[in-house]
Amino acid sequence: MPGRPGAADRESPRLPHPTSTDIAGRIEDLYGAPLADLEAHAQDQPPGMLSALLGMHDDLALVERSIDFHRDHLARLFQPERQIGPHEVSHLLDGARRLAGAVAVREVQAKSVTAVLQSLARIPAPTPAPPTPSPAPAPPLAAQSPAHSR
Repeated sequence: MPGRPGAADRESPRLPHPTSTDIAGRIEDLYGAPLADLEAHAQDQPPGMLSALLGMHDDLALVERSIDFHRDHLARLFQPERQIGPHEVSHLLDGARRLAGAVAVREVQAKSVTAVLQSLARIPAPTPAPPTPSPAPAPPLAAQSPAHSR
């Protein structure tokens, strides 16, 4: 119903989705290093959370490029001086379908990587504990000589 929030509005609060650039910044903040350094480091490590986050970032960046491509393609097809005939309609519909699919994928990927990043927190580097004084040794007990019985 127009003007009335529906289920889709509850699911997607019309806030901009984080971009791959935003996600890269969050990963860098979490790990305390530039993304390029983290990518180089992850190549030398067994698969783990860092490589998963980097993969999610790469997937998000790829789908953003796909959105840009399909949006630009549709813009070229919709130029005002261009005639839209039956042949072009199929291209417009296909482009719109592909764009909608890419946007849906971006929404899912952005939501997933954001949830993972929100569940993680950077742990401060452990600071060396101040040396604790060792307890002073107890004074030696005086040797007791056996008591003489009468």
